[in-house]
Amino acid sequence: MARQQPPPWVHPAFLLCLLGLGGAIEIPMDPSIQNELTQPPTITKQSVKDHIVDPRDNILIECEAKGNPAPSFHWTRNSRFFNIAKDPRVSMRRRSGTLVIDFRSGGRPEEYEGEYQCFARNKFGTALSNRIRLQVSKSPLWPKENLDPVVVQEGAPLTLQCNPPPGLPSPVIFWMSSSMEPITQDKRVSQGHSGDLYFSNVMLQDMQTDYSCNARFHFTHTIQQKNPFTLKVLTNNPYNDSSLRNHPDMYSARGVAERTPSFMYPQGTASSQMVLRGMDLLLECIASGVPTPDIAWYKKGGDLPSDKAKFENFNKALRITNVSEEDSGEYFCLASNKMGSIRHTISVRVKAAPYWLDEPKNLILAPGEDGRLVCRANGNPKPTVQWMVNGEPLQSAPPNPNREVAGDTIIFRDTQISSRAVYQCNTSNEHGYLLANAFVSVLDVPPRMLSPRNQLIRVILYNRTRLDCPFFGSPIPTLRWFKNGQGSNLDGGNYHVYENGSLEIKMIRKEDQGIYTCVATNILGKAENQVRLEVKDPTRIYRMPEDQTAKRGTTVQLECRVKHDPSLKLTVSWLKDDEPLYIGNRMKKEDDSLTIFGVAERDQGSYTCVASTELDQDLAKASLTVLAEQTTTTNGLAALPKGRPDRPRDLELTDLAERSVRLTWIPGDANNSPITDYVVQFEEDQFQPGVWHDHSKFPGSVNSAVLRLSPYVNYQFRVIAINEVGSSHPSLPSERYRTSGAPPESNPGDVRGEGTRKNNMEITWTPMNATSAFGPNLRYIVKWRRRETREAWNNATVWGSRYVVGQTPVYVPYEIRVQAENDFGKGPEPDTVIGYSGEDLPSAPRRLRVRQPNLETINLEWDHPEHPNGILTGYTLRYVAFNGTKVGKQIVENFSPNQTKFTVQRTDPVSRYRFTLSARTQVGSGETVTEESPAPPNEATPTAAYTNNQADIATQGWFIGLMCAIALLVLILLIVCFIKRSRGGKYPVREKKDVPLGPEDPKEEDGSFDYSDEDNKPLQGSQTSLDGTIKQQESDDSLVDYGEGGEGQFNEDGSFIGQYTVKKDKEETEGNESSEATSPVNAIYSLA
Repeated sequence: MARQQPPPWVHPAFLLCLLGLGGAIEIPMDPSIQNELTQPPTITKQSVKDHIVDPRDNILIECEAKGNPAPSFHWTRNSRFFNIAKDPRVSMRRRSGTLVIDFRSGGRPEEYEGEYQCFARNKFGTALSNRIRLQVSKSPLWPKENLDPVVVQEGAPLTLQCNPPPGLPSPVIFWMSSSMEPITQDKRVSQGHSGDLYFSNVMLQDMQTDYSCNARFHFTHTIQQKNPFTLKVLTNNPYNDSSLRNHPDMYSARGVAERTPSFMYPQGTASSQMVLRGMDLLLECIASGVPTPDIAWYKKGGDLPSDKAKFENFNKALRITNVSEEDSGEYFCLASNKMGSIRHTISVRVKAAPYWLDEPKNLILAPGEDGRLVCRANGNPKPTVQWMVNGEPLQSAPPNPNREVAGDTIIFRDTQISSRAVYQCNTSNEHGYLLANAFVSVLDVPPRMLSPRNQLIRVILYNRTRLDCPFFGSPIPTLRWFKNGQGSNLDGGNYHVYENGSLEIKMIRKEDQGIYTCVATNILGKAENQVRLEVKDPTRIYRMPEDQTAKRGTTVQLECRVKHDPSLKLTVSWLKDDEPLYIGNRMKKEDDSLTIFGVAERDQGSYTCVASTELDQDLAKASLTVLAEQTTTTNGLAALPKGRPDRPRDLELTDLAERSVRLTWIPGDANNSPITDYVVQFEEDQFQPGVWHDHSKFPGSVNSAVLRLSPYVNYQFRVIAINEVGSSHPSLPSERYRTSGAPPESNPGDVRGEGTRKNNMEITWTPMNATSAFGPNLRYIVKWRRRETREAWNNATVWGSRYVVGQTPVYVPYEIRVQAENDFGKGPEPDTVIGYSGEDLPSAPRRLRVRQPNLETINLEWDHPEHPNGILTGYTLRYVAFNGTKVGKQIVENFSPNQTKFTVQRTDPVSRYRFTLSARTQVGSGETVTEESPAPPNEATPTAAYTNNQADIATQGWFIGLMCAIALLVLILLIVCFIKRSRGGKYPVREKKDVPLGPEDPKEEDGSFDYSDEDNKPLQGSQTSLDGTIKQQESDDSLVDYGEGGEGQFNEDGSFIGQYTVKKDKEETEGNESSEATSPVNAIYSLA
């Protein structure tokens, strides 16, 4: 809390005390306080006002609220009570007001369209959600139409109209050919904002493709294509010479007459357009002409807003983002070619839906206190303000003598417990509305401390520190600080008490050590807490390593002697070239030195000694140069010894300016080696006192330089001289120079949002250093909101480098912004980064399918989980073979997140397999899905054992005898069949006349029909029914029986002509079938 680092300073819970002093108390997040204090409902989450849903999914209308006691919920639909209990498809989530409309059992989503509003109520009031307009996304089909070829003269203008079917939301339009090739667009051919395709002038090459308008619908992810247009270009030059496309005078080369520009869109010379504040303004001018005209944009009486204006569609469109009232006026587009120019004037009117100037905030008061709710909004036209209380118009509410309404303000005087309620401010005009809830809660709570008692704070001498004492109470307590039980309040001089109650000690001295007591007091009592402050000596390297030059193979020792507070644990480490040094067997590290034996060329570089404790650290750096051999002069005499330069001296600051200063120094002795460079370093006493940073580098020929400075830094400078041998010792520091403050000019970098738990998101960033703080009390405004809901920004002010957002849904994207702020103002608007809340275990993979194409393999396929709840890291498959009660060894397979197929090679063709599959995120494995392989072959098909042993059975004697008997029986049957056929009795009726037979016709497998009389029928009259009786055969005149009352006719060859049916008694048929099935003789004849 008081270490030498960017100060975390303010406990997050203590921010509420700062809010409290402004007239509104925020209930602390401390669970013990949350559970004790009563609070009216507050809407914490709701769906967007225009809520468009996918008809293929269940409908979700969000409404969540907090309060104590927990609120209950109900809904209205189209301003009438919505009875959820009467509709089996509609349910409400537990402990939430979120509606879920389930269509898995049928139903039409369109039946539920309408305007919904959520009411959250407890005994202290009722809060309202926005009026949520529910609409079902629509992607209607393109109407069927036959398009005739479009005939146009070369050089003439042309518009191909798209006229897409009206979808919700509107589809995205693009043009392609029927072969799905995109249409090349340029300043001659381009698509307008309406979706129509404009040709400023048609050329012969435009016939080479057709043109089809396509509409892509967002929710259903479908693309619908209109029937294509076919162009027929009439031309005086039928040859489409491609070389003319780049001809400097292409049109005259093709015999196309040149024309002055004229506007295709918009029509006429003037038009008007209305746009809402905060939206994008899109102005469009499309002109025809030969040659193709150029478009330029202007604003009457001023310049286009360069910071938010951009040109689109080959300068045919002007887009102005985030329109404000000053963007209204007259704009005109100028279309020109070498034949002339025309212009079109567009009068732009900027209107505005209501927007907040002063949104009402929750008001927490003590009994007897006064307060006010303010609801100020602006818009065009001016919005009206309507107050409600607990969802009812204020006019119809019971009178309250302590409440006074003055337009956009409600004033409360001498509030009592009975004044608790939730107030709604609805401000609206013809372009929209804003609805805000603000509760009035009256609390009487004695002071209580929110931080642990008797904390120990250790701080380094001469540093700055801040002691925090978060508290809560109603009325808002006053806080005072005392030291060692003394009666005087600490404030002023070396102490400064902030509005939030924190005590800052600007420069810690030994006498500041002691026990500090904070006392919070209100009319209901007082509470106190103590903080024990210990002052520690700084860690300092008093004998630093020196730059050295050594011969290869010699021994070098680098000293690093440290003085530190004996109550702190000291750690000394070494860096080489700013990387951790590996201490090999040629090196020896001691507490106060580093020794290198047998120096080699690879040992050359810079060495840094790092002396650190848990509170602070100190650094010292030296360079080591390794020489290969002794240097001699040309005459053989030894050269003068070279050394590193002496330190510069007598530093002086002149030309003091707001953002610069001139530094002058006197060089030290070069020691027989010319000085090549000077390095200017600086130290500041706010963020990292005692730590020196490189500022700039200058040639060795100068001894004076102008230094660029950052705002609000208390600079101190020193200079280091460098020659080929090494660096000098640093000069003595200059006097200090503090620059004036300014708002930050940058924001912190490396902003990230990552969940550390499934219901939170930790926002982190790299804190800014002293030279980018630009002012006192550097802090960070952290903003976040759900990406898909586009809800209002949440924000918090943080003094550290992290903030944790709690109670988040599982793994949803958030938009995050972190903006720097100091006492002089805010930094620039920060960039938006995307972060994600915490992950959770995924749901089970969907549709696990087990297929067994053969006896050797089993194929598995599955789909990704419906709710991954994070980034999938893979899948885990566990499977085991089982046969009855016998179970094999479980096998585990891990797959990548993209793999959704797997093949198991069976080792046992008889056993079945049980598969259990789960998906994984970084949190772990989620729900499982279990399937079993199909029944083994011995349960559905001939067993594998039988198949494999067929060869063994074929060699058995009984099997050979059986096969011979069967063959003999078949031979006898064939002989009988041959005898019967030779006697006649079959007549192939189908070959003579293709007459279909009924399902009961007595026919043979070859399609022949039995027409023989009684003399030719074998074993006539001997067919026995199942009951043992002999059935009399039918009349001999069988051909008459087949007729239908008409006379049959025969050809000369005896074939029967005419239609016939089989006249057969059903009982006789059943009896014959039964007797044939039990008579071996009949069986033989039926085969014949």
